[in-house]
Amino acid sequence: MNEIVWPTIDSKHLIVDSKQMLILEKEMFSDGMPQEALMEKAGIQISRWLLKKKSLLKHGVTVFIGPGHNGGDGAVIARELFLKGFYVQVWCPFPIKKTLTNNHLNYLTSIGVTKLVEPPDANGKEIWIDAVFGNNQTRKVDDKLIKLFNQKFHKKYGKVVSIDIPTGLCPDKGKPFLDIAVKADYTLVIGLYKIGLTQDSALPFVGELHHIDVGMPTSKLSKVDKKIFKITYKDIKNIDLPSLPKNSNKHKRGRTLLIAGSEKYPGAAYLALKGAISSGAGYISAVLPKLVAESIWQVAPEIVLKETMQSNKNGNSTLFSALKNIDLNAFDSVAVGPGIGIDNDDWQKSKDFLISYEGLLILDADALNRISKSKLGLNFFLERRYKTWITPHSKEFRRLFPEIKSDTNLGLALDAAKEFNISILLKGANSIVADNKKVWQLFGTDSQTARAGLGDLLSGFVAGSSAIDLTFCGNITTDFFAKYVLLHSFAASKCKRGSNASAIGDELSKIMRNIKMRQIS
Repeated sequence: MNEIVWPTIDSKHLIVDSKQMLILEKEMFSDGMPQEALMEKAGIQISRWLLKKKSLLKHGVTVFIGPGHNGGDGAVIARELFLKGFYVQVWCPFPIKKTLTNNHLNYLTSIGVTKLVEPPDANGKEIWIDAVFGNNQTRKVDDKLIKLFNQKFHKKYGKVVSIDIPTGLCPDKGKPFLDIAVKADYTLVIGLYKIGLTQDSALPFVGELHHIDVGMPTSKLSKVDKKIFKITYKDIKNIDLPSLPKNSNKHKRGRTLLIAGSEKYPGAAYLALKGAISSGAGYISAVLPKLVAESIWQVAPEIVLKETMQSNKNGNSTLFSALKNIDLNAFDSVAVGPGIGIDNDDWQKSKDFLISYEGLLILDADALNRISKSKLGLNFFLERRYKTWITPHSKEFRRLFPEIKSDTNLGLALDAAKEFNISILLKGANSIVADNKKVWQLFGTDSQTARAGLGDLLSGFVAGSSAIDLTFCGNITTDFFAKYVLLHSFAASKCKRGSNASAIGDELSKIMRNIKMRQIS
């Protein structure tokens, strides 16, 4: 099948690093776009955004104008708000270096805008606009300036709005250059989202992110080498999953196998199975510890029990005796790991069954921990020649890939995916899905719903959903993985019965049915 591009390659979804942004801007300028025009457009669009929130402006506006073109954007904002009748004052914490910015500043004073000589008072009620450095930041900033902003932020007398990037925050790493950066209530992102803004480490600084469209040409965006997409709950409406023929029976609606649970962690098996059931997969099989197998018919009678797993002396499951009796290639997807516990000797004997499995292998939790502790280690992925998806959280990732270093979680996931030819979900506040070509960064998801067991539910849901789509497509790309993860998060945010994993599984079932019905209609 042709590769599905989801979401759309546009300025609302594409994420770039600071150098990519500068290259795109230079290309626009070389094509004939005047720098003055781009500055005007950015400043006017931001002014329009602010004018829609007049409650922010009722006590007046103080614009901090930086030495470069970000300061020029701030000057345009100051001009537009002043001309609309708001009280506006500006302060330049550093000498102005760009002629264009200086020209805008001179015009401001000529029309009556107050130019402060001393720093503004953080106890005032006016809104402060941080237009100091933006995307061009490369080093630490005077901490007195940042402390002044953060004094304002913490007093809550008036909001702080950063233009493009909060001052002091690295646009690529999402971390302060020094110990602190400006804490903004809102960050208004010009043109394209920068990588640093969507990282977990940036959350204490960026506040609410809002996109300011300045007309980046789609033809330019499609040529960006490293495709990183920002996805939010708004993208749910654009999710299309394959529709199965109406005459398909249970065997043609996805066959998945889940290997989960142990005497120590029996609940993980139940939750993984709940996730698989919520996907709507036609044929769900399981390999379970005896403790769970004896009672599974009472809670999930539709599950086909293939084998039971024995337990070692510590209550962890052993896979080998079960796997040797199963033809894994009879399944479209196989998920291994939730709650199975650690047994290095058992993994050494069992790994070859999984390496040779030709379908989609989904590895979660203790399966990943077993790989990290095994003799074969990461060579497991290199020896396996078939599609593999893994779902570590940050600690599991570090145990699994101790040699991979990057300044961001996004970089970690992308580098590991490239080196080992796998697709990775790196869980976090802003979870990341990556393969060797693309990255999908979840943003704006509901972190308040994070609970134990949701990862087990997700593993089962991914296994069941992928089995369905593999039945129809024959092959699926990593954007499907990203869709499943986003749907799982969305279900958690919408669950009115609480945020426990079982209730969220029920919500997932409703969402999946609604998507399929929408596509049919």
